[in-house]
Amino acid sequence: MTTQKVPNRLAKEKSPYLLQHAHNPVNWFPWGDEAFAKAKSENKPIFLSIGYSTCHWCHVMERESFEDEEVASLLNENYIAIKVDREERPDIDALYMSVCQALTGSGGWPLTVLLTPEKKPFYAGTYFPKRRMFGRLGIMDVLEQIRDKWAQDGASFTRLGDDLLAELQSSEQKDRQSGSAEVGEELLHEAFQLYERQFDEQYGGFGNAPKFPSAHNLSFLLAYSQAYDKPEALQMVETTLESMFRGGLYDHVGFGFSRYSTDREWLVPHFEKMLYDNALLAYVYLEAFQITKKPLYAEIAESVFTYVLRDMTSPEGAFYCAEDADSEGEEGKFYVFSRDEIEEALGLEDMHSYCHVYGITPEGNFEGRNIPNLLQDMPDKMAEKLGMNPLGLRTRMEEWREKLFAYREQRIHPSKDDKVLTAWNGLMIAALAKGAKALQQPEYAKAAATAADFIWDKLRREDGRLLARYRDGDAAIPGYVDDYAFMLWGLTELYEATGKAVYLERALILKDGLLELFTDEEQGGFFFSGRDGEQLPIRSKELYDGAMPSGNSVAAKILWKLAAVTQDVELKGIAERTAGVLGVAAMGYPAGYAMYLQALLAMVGGGKEWVLSGKHDDPALHGMLAQFQQAYMPDAVLLVKWEGTGAEDIVKLLPHLADKPSIRGAATAYVCRDFACREPITNVEAVRELLAAKGKA
Repeated sequence: MTTQKVPNRLAKEKSPYLLQHAHNPVNWFPWGDEAFAKAKSENKPIFLSIGYSTCHWCHVMERESFEDEEVASLLNENYIAIKVDREERPDIDALYMSVCQALTGSGGWPLTVLLTPEKKPFYAGTYFPKRRMFGRLGIMDVLEQIRDKWAQDGASFTRLGDDLLAELQSSEQKDRQSGSAEVGEELLHEAFQLYERQFDEQYGGFGNAPKFPSAHNLSFLLAYSQAYDKPEALQMVETTLESMFRGGLYDHVGFGFSRYSTDREWLVPHFEKMLYDNALLAYVYLEAFQITKKPLYAEIAESVFTYVLRDMTSPEGAFYCAEDADSEGEEGKFYVFSRDEIEEALGLEDMHSYCHVYGITPEGNFEGRNIPNLLQDMPDKMAEKLGMNPLGLRTRMEEWREKLFAYREQRIHPSKDDKVLTAWNGLMIAALAKGAKALQQPEYAKAAATAADFIWDKLRREDGRLLARYRDGDAAIPGYVDDYAFMLWGLTELYEATGKAVYLERALILKDGLLELFTDEEQGGFFFSGRDGEQLPIRSKELYDGAMPSGNSVAAKILWKLAAVTQDVELKGIAERTAGVLGVAAMGYPAGYAMYLQALLAMVGGGKEWVLSGKHDDPALHGMLAQFQQAYMPDAVLLVKWEGTGAEDIVKLLPHLADKPSIRGAATAYVCRDFACREPITNVEAVRELLAAKGKA
């Protein structure tokens, strides 16, 4: 007979992560006034635990400690315990992660921080076992020691917290007061040289294991390779893209990419799948396809979209956050196979062939079982070795995949974090719109538009304020700079994919919100939280491009683009000032600012604008549009001025388009660079030739 667990306060929350802890014996509070008021009235320290629903070590710490009655008793009697979903409250996570890094030199999740009732941090770490083991302090040890010291001299923790916050504030102020700098091409070259030194020539990627995809690093190198005619940069990207696909980082059965690889070869992933990784990776594979025209890159991007639209899309068309690494309490269990299971799914003969192609062995390559991979060879080379026709082998591989996918579907699936985050949806909207353009597949634009409409309708307050999270009918939490910047990116890509002025209009509305709510008037750039958000001890400004690009970097890039779209000189100045702030930060280690470097490349290269003008039903205009959409031109602006019904929409938004009509009713392309325009072009072939000149039109 099992005892019915009594739910704690987290049972009323929407976050899947908080709900995972709703039946712990720990008396968890969500972050809020109630918890801090109780801590003050009872003079107890705060035990703050930050994580996310698909975090493997968060699950481990829950099983070992938060489901343990002894730990719960110690916490409940002596602390006020608060749980935070870092994906809902990245502002809280960013602040206390900086504390952890300052105190320990590293960070990660679960993030464990002890605070005074006034939110002042005085102790931090990441994962703790229940009791000390392998030289790692146990959570019981920490809690007992802090309890005793708090009773003896709680004021000392307040002083420690004051000192720590003062140090962080001083560092933040120092970064801000360094202002902005005019940086140029030398920073781009320095970054390339850093990537070159860190590049793994055999397996791709940068640095040692663990290896993260960091797709924006690859996007910068693609842009750099084209701007400076550097085939070495392109080769680094291609080696990495192919290696990531061949390894176990890529799901060869159900598609999509995991969060990172634990080894140099990209074989063993940390199995959780994140929406943002898959969006950014699909985007860079599409860019690589635009440059090289290699079908493999297009196929990989399309497989990512297949995965996202199949498994990560809500009934309303918005995109979910993530899928867990664990199922049935075991990391990777859903994704790995024994030879016997392969035989059960495919039959004996096909089992032998599959195992040969996908590196399946009796002893396994992951804890006694196998992660399917193509590290031995790519299919065409494998076909040559097997004496098979390459097309024939690929056909068989797809048949095997479908059977193995159906077999795997019968397993217990990893849990899914089904909340909708505005920022991450913005990234996937951008990727799908890019796919619609590069591959000329309108269904991707349709999926992107459905998600964009959902965000616009469900994740904005009546006053237009963008919100950060939607789940189970509830939209909440004022959006952060990432929400605004990433949605700006998605909407501008979607406008270029569809030519519909409504998406450009929405982008301009969000641009106004970004400037009003987040601008650092004194030093330039954008704060992470809006001026109307919760006032934490420090209002931070995120500049570094980590697993995701920073909101500031994306803002610099997209505001520069919107300044060209609108011919707004003031907006151009804001974009340049933001880039200047990022430039100061990037001087220390430019390779850590890859998205900013893309913005800098665009600014160094000057403004490029294409305006296509003509009738909706003119095949020549659609031919010109398709040529532009398929070309690799990351710095260029595309505007479409449809003539006839609805033409006034874009001219109302952008009055300067009024003087760019079609010439004698024929589809016309206006090509401008650095505020000077060429003669209008009315020939589709001439447009193709201009675009073929490596985007130097």
